[in-house]
Amino acid sequence: MAETISVVRTSEETLSSSGSSSARKPVSEPIVKGVMAAWDVVIILAGGALAFGIWLLNKPDAQWSDYSIILLFGSLIALNLFRLWGVYEFDALLQPSTSLRRVTLGWASVAVALIAIGFLTKYSDAYSRGWSAIWFVIAWSGLVVSRLVLYARSRTWIEEGRLSRNVAVIGLGPIARRLVDHFGKQTESGVCVVGIFDDDETQGAVRPPKSYAGRPVLGDLEALERFVRQHPLDTVIIAVPPTEEERLLAIAAKLKTLPVNVRLCPGLMGFHLPHASLTHFGALPLLNVLDKPLTDWQSVLKDVEDRVASALILAMISPVMLGIAALIKFDSPGPVFFRQKRYGFNNQLIDVYKFRTMYDDRRDDNAEQLTQRDDPRITRIGAVLRKYSLDELPQFFNVVRGEMSIVGPRPHALSAKAAGRLYDEAVRDYASRHRVKPGITGWAQVNGWRGETETLEQIRKRVEYDLVYIEKWSLWLDIKIIWMTVLGGFTGKNAF
Repeated sequence: MAETISVVRTSEETLSSSGSSSARKPVSEPIVKGVMAAWDVVIILAGGALAFGIWLLNKPDAQWSDYSIILLFGSLIALNLFRLWGVYEFDALLQPSTSLRRVTLGWASVAVALIAIGFLTKYSDAYSRGWSAIWFVIAWSGLVVSRLVLYARSRTWIEEGRLSRNVAVIGLGPIARRLVDHFGKQTESGVCVVGIFDDDETQGAVRPPKSYAGRPVLGDLEALERFVRQHPLDTVIIAVPPTEEERLLAIAAKLKTLPVNVRLCPGLMGFHLPHASLTHFGALPLLNVLDKPLTDWQSVLKDVEDRVASALILAMISPVMLGIAALIKFDSPGPVFFRQKRYGFNNQLIDVYKFRTMYDDRRDDNAEQLTQRDDPRITRIGAVLRKYSLDELPQFFNVVRGEMSIVGPRPHALSAKAAGRLYDEAVRDYASRHRVKPGITGWAQVNGWRGETETLEQIRKRVEYDLVYIEKWSLWLDIKIIWMTVLGGFTGKNAF
């Protein structure tokens, strides 16, 4: 009896601290996001006005009315592009690094959009470039500071319980227990499980536990109804096996009368799909298990990045490539280029171009034997090219042809092995790398997972980083990888 009173008292204290007191009203996420968007508009407009005062106030040919129009137009574009970049997603607002990255990319895209519109309409000369630069810097600074202030304030709200989402869980089986454990570990999510309820009449004489993981078990669905009438509750999560259709429908019918959100936990598999969402096909909601990477505008952006950047890079490095070709011909007989079959997008075979670094009569077209340090098959100039990864430069031709990307998982030879096992045999998810085009450089390479693969751990870590890149792809990540490659990714202890 004392234990029951204790856990119920814990629930009461949690609810009291999460906003039942009139002195601490709950904070609404939609309202916070709406206020944030309105505040962004204020920052953008105020930044433009301040820039006008700094740069143009004493210049008679500068008319405020002209600049106010571009400020209003820029604010409208910003709101739309910010939403496109996910700037106002609440989980992102609670993570400083994510929030600052998204708002920076969003504001940069606004600048690019305004520059492009000004160029196409021939109005760009009508506005001061100095004012534009000052405006962009001031507004960006204000946007960044506002995110930091919001983050600090949101932490206070969560600690006070004002931003917590009070949740009740229906069920006492494995799914419900896993759900309660999950929320218990997500301390920064703002989700508070205030009680567990059980509707399972099949238990018979088996008495349910008084609590689980510190959360009280408060009764059946009728107890839940009374609980909702007396305490603030945001969401009820049904955590019963999805195969029990009749039970699920009965629970949903009883919950229709309650003023709460009702959500269905998609079984134990849902815990392995933390970012899953819903798609409607013919009005039927379906759980998204996997999404095709780089679709729609992401695909267009990635393709433009690859084609334009690779063409510019080839134009700049063509003298270097001509010099390397001459050195290869002078060093040993044989062709300048080496073509090797490798797996590309969707597991299709492509011819990957490289500068030849081995003696022509010792070539290993299928990589039956991995290259080792001081490999006797490598020529003198080949050793230098491999050390600085200059032998990879012809792969920009593969990028221009659309077979590769500048950034992506590195393509592997057909017979490449780790610890005597083919890569696809050594790593279960190996083929998942081929859901995108292979790249000249990649997230695994700049993090040190390159070179020979003598152990299974080496190829597994490489695949792990490749899959993280595919899941987290963004233009910002590509730029970061390219920059890391330029700073040190071409060389290293594993480059030979």
